[in-house]
Amino acid sequence: MKLFSPALSRLARLRYSRIEHWVQDPIAAQREVLQDLITHGEYTQFGVKYQFSEIFNLRKFKATVPIHEYEDLKPYIDQIMNGEESVLWNTPVEWFAKSSGTTNDKSKFIPITKESIEDNHFQASKDVLTIYYQKYPDSDLLTGKGLVVGGSHQVHPIKEDIQFGDLSAVLLQNSPIWSGLIRVPELSIALMDEWEDKIEKLAQSTIQEPVTSIAGVPTWTLVLLKRILEITQKENIKEVWPNFELYIHGGVSFTPYKEQFEKLIGPGCKYLEIYNASEGFFAAQNDLEEEGMLLLLQHGIFYEFMPVEEYGKADPKTIGLDKVEIGKNYAIVISTNGGLWRYLVGDTIQFVNKLPFKIKVSGRLKQFMNAFGEEVIADNSDKAISQACTTFDLVLKEYTAAPIYMSDKNAGAHEWLIEFENEPIDLVAFTAELDKNLQAINSDYEAKRHKNIALSLPKVVAVKKGCFHEWLKRKGKLGGQHKIPRLSNERDYVEQIKLINEEL
Repeated sequence: MKLFSPALSRLARLRYSRIEHWVQDPIAAQREVLQDLITHGEYTQFGVKYQFSEIFNLRKFKATVPIHEYEDLKPYIDQIMNGEESVLWNTPVEWFAKSSGTTNDKSKFIPITKESIEDNHFQASKDVLTIYYQKYPDSDLLTGKGLVVGGSHQVHPIKEDIQFGDLSAVLLQNSPIWSGLIRVPELSIALMDEWEDKIEKLAQSTIQEPVTSIAGVPTWTLVLLKRILEITQKENIKEVWPNFELYIHGGVSFTPYKEQFEKLIGPGCKYLEIYNASEGFFAAQNDLEEEGMLLLLQHGIFYEFMPVEEYGKADPKTIGLDKVEIGKNYAIVISTNGGLWRYLVGDTIQFVNKLPFKIKVSGRLKQFMNAFGEEVIADNSDKAISQACTTFDLVLKEYTAAPIYMSDKNAGAHEWLIEFENEPIDLVAFTAELDKNLQAINSDYEAKRHKNIALSLPKVVAVKKGCFHEWLKRKGKLGGQHKIPRLSNERDYVEQIKLINEEL
């Protein structure tokens, strides 16, 4: 197969000039996207209601169309699921991506159109490959197979010609036949519902395949890699698959997991971060040596950025790419070729570069700790705990944190539930290091910790191995895109996990 590698490399890079076009002229690219979206939406129910025929510029679009959360669009989505056409988009909607979310237990059903499949999800995947080969022209990535650690929802019918599943299931069902030649596992395993059986079948069925890459959420990919090494009795994945070269990750911060992956996979592996969701494929790393993901600007999504302090206001303000600031927290607002209009995704991002526009995911709008004015986001906690683990030579498996609220006798504090691969000998010293790191990263937290006036030293609980896995299992959220909520101002799920820890 190496004989074909140069030809595959040239083929994959043919379209790089198109990518350069929107990278070099991002404002114009986004203007074109918005115009195309409005044209598609003009004669839909939504477009008629908000007078799309009279929208000729961005100012009018923002003044006319309010920002929507899922609950605001749900009545329209229900109509589409009942078989109505031209509700949010002017082409038939035959698929919905079922998204569990991470901030509550409600399922969301995101409409997936032909355009969002082809021009967003598939096109973005091709562009990621093009960018990778532009950077590594001698890569042998396409001479082997890609292992996809996808979701676990079977496709289910809603009505005739309308079905739903999780995003990976929908994309697999719509993939061209030839893609099965370069992807493992077979569809019957990829779409399995029962995650624990699925991990076993994934491991057993792929050991003998020429795997060169894996794509999946870090938590469940780790489980799979460990099982493969148990079966094969090898030291690392490079001994199982000698030509393995790339791990594509997303969904959660990779910072707490990178050390584990480097140990399990072995030397010579590249790590590429992507940012995709049921609502769209938003960004991907274009330089594996630098922080940040290139925002994908000509893939059927128009972006606005809401400063997080605007969230909850009656008329929240958004800005465009021309006004964003590096290092500031924004909530993403998108209009898409799936029929989502000024839709608040729920993630928060920060720009790490402009021209080209590169972002990192900093957290969730509803996942943070701010019980005492400390404004701790997931990006802060990921870095602080990762640094502490490095200092004490510890391997982190999972963590979550929530406030312990003030009482008449005690100041408030943060309670951290942490599952270690190897527990610290001195948990008190680890706690002090974690606290020190978080103060160095977050000045608001540092101010509240001053002399223990508002916040006391954190309380760290080292939970038993398998505790978080059991919590997900009991919630019916094993596998796929399901993940542990990192931070919250509420204590409900923390108390649930602590009870499970006592039972184990």
